[in-house]
Amino acid sequence: MARIPHPLSQLSFEETALARDVIRRAHPDKLLNFRLLFLLEPPKAEVEAYLELEHSGKLTASSQRPARLAQAWYDVIGGSRVPQYHETVVDLGTANITEKKVIDGKSQASLSMWEFDQVVKCVTENAEVQAKVADLKLPAGFELVIEPWPFGAPDPRDGDDRLFQALMFAKKGGNPDSNFYAYPLPIIPVVNIHDLKVIRIETPATGGEGDSLTERTNYAGIVDHCTDSEYVPELLPNGTRQDLKPLTVVQPYGPSFRIDDGNLIRWQNWQFRVSFNPREGAVLHDLRYDGRSVLYRLSVSDMTVPYADPRNPYHRKQAFDFGDGGLGHAVNNLTLGCDCLGVIKYFDGVLVDQEGKPQVTKNVICLHEQDNGINWKHTNWRTGRAVVTRRRELVVQFIITLANYEYIFNFKLDQAAGIMVEARATGIVSVVNIDDGKTAPWGNVVSPGALAQNHQHVFCVRIDPSIDGSRNTVVQEESLPVAMNPYSNPQGNLYEVRQVPIAKSGGYDVEPLNNRVFKIQNTNKLNPVSGKPVGYKVITPPTQKLLSDPRSTQARRALFAKHHLWVTKHKDDELYAGGRYTLLSKDEIGGVADAAARDDDVLNEDVVLWSCFGLTHNPRVEDWPVMPVEILQVSLTPADFFTANPALDVPSNKDLGSRYADSCCKETKL
Repeated sequence: MARIPHPLSQLSFEETALARDVIRRAHPDKLLNFRLLFLLEPPKAEVEAYLELEHSGKLTASSQRPARLAQAWYDVIGGSRVPQYHETVVDLGTANITEKKVIDGKSQASLSMWEFDQVVKCVTENAEVQAKVADLKLPAGFELVIEPWPFGAPDPRDGDDRLFQALMFAKKGGNPDSNFYAYPLPIIPVVNIHDLKVIRIETPATGGEGDSLTERTNYAGIVDHCTDSEYVPELLPNGTRQDLKPLTVVQPYGPSFRIDDGNLIRWQNWQFRVSFNPREGAVLHDLRYDGRSVLYRLSVSDMTVPYADPRNPYHRKQAFDFGDGGLGHAVNNLTLGCDCLGVIKYFDGVLVDQEGKPQVTKNVICLHEQDNGINWKHTNWRTGRAVVTRRRELVVQFIITLANYEYIFNFKLDQAAGIMVEARATGIVSVVNIDDGKTAPWGNVVSPGALAQNHQHVFCVRIDPSIDGSRNTVVQEESLPVAMNPYSNPQGNLYEVRQVPIAKSGGYDVEPLNNRVFKIQNTNKLNPVSGKPVGYKVITPPTQKLLSDPRSTQARRALFAKHHLWVTKHKDDELYAGGRYTLLSKDEIGGVADAAARDDDVLNEDVVLWSCFGLTHNPRVEDWPVMPVEILQVSLTPADFFTANPALDVPSNKDLGSRYADSCCKETKL
């Protein structure tokens, strides 16, 4: 008997192929270009009913199950050769189309890798581009590198055309992995992808502080002052260091996690499901600790990277790395012993090519355990006895490479019922050409001729809680000073813990001076020890919000970056903080700001929290040629959810592999 997929399992290879075939039959004699095809998750109410049966042991073969649906995003190209963008839903149980939408031209479909290939082809073959490159008089042995980018927000003259921009670099021949970013060229062709034409060529200024924002101050020999900046080991002038000894993660009895039913993970009282989709990457579903529900769904919803160079056309340099194209074809195939250490479980993804054919993408998610120092410790100074336990974490990781940048996303669960979502930025900072001897206030010279522009990375994590059930309330908690007075604070040492329930959907901000945090509570269930509602505390880092002027297009198309936290009422189709269509957008439409603007009641309701945090990246020389990781993290920790520390029963076993360093750390006698 064929296995029935769980409602929260990603589409299989066979399901993806079936959905593709149904769609192709619906468009006979038409050319289809597929962009994304993945699971349309069932309505939350239907899944919750299913989960209730599942967790109570009442699920049977005859139990009602949500329909298994696939959503496909694709172009239909007819006689006019102008693509018409469709979003279609296929019922995989009946092999029928249940919903079909044709999206108007004001909302642009997500980009695809085959469009990037067309951009490279157009630019490479364009005679005007070739002439401008020739004028730069590149050194002998250098070749041209074209890096397609989303266009950002179009200027009024661009209308609703589907445009891309191409950043250009020169690469030294001899090694395909030579770092071409060290040789940026001040030429940015703009391509109309429907016409397959270069419609104009931008030539940004290369000056610095005090120079014109529009006029170029250098021309021929534009990279003569640039220098090699290599990072691959064989090209490093002094090679790699030789004094680093192995540090090996050994798990002689295997991992402590267990995998059932394809994507059901059990570990240290935790139970949850994991899936992969090309829009959000890894998604965690139905998180429970010791049988109690904590979260219904957890994902990285969106991010934006706006650049702060005021010169034309850099105001358009703003990527929405999840929304512009999805991250499916940017996801890394993780490598054993490199990206993840220890005993690893990998999960594959299923993506589609331009024709809609399913392709298994190996190792897009890795699952592993890691040690993160001490979990808890106490020493009884009277007896001298110390009890100490190690903090072990379960990590669900995926990595994406988007042109120059890498982003590493980790969902981390610990034994004390904590949840962390971590974002790490690494890779190569985006650089533009700058004249020899110049500096600029909108960036930092990280290598001769290479100016790394100031920019921000703003992430948004979507948290769909279920704290002992889906009816939850979000409370803003602050710790505030109390003036000394003879009645309640005679010695002046009292401070007040003030809690204010959030009644309406909206955007909110952290305030570290007041220790402002937000708690998700189930006011229908009280902790038997404290008498307070059971809950979880959300700690969003107090990072800088978007710096672009609120009137700017950069800001208008990334409204989610205005606040550290948004609270909205759940709707099944609201998953993306920046809206469904970010590519070439002029404003954020259908994103979290619109959801918050409904002014919904959110007391004791099915709520969703959107945690926004970011890195204001003013590049350092030490970020070049590849930057060390910058780490940001939002955490959720139990707050009166349990009756004691849930990690009390973690064993305090000694690591038998540890030994003294005396024998290997003695000074060498000369």
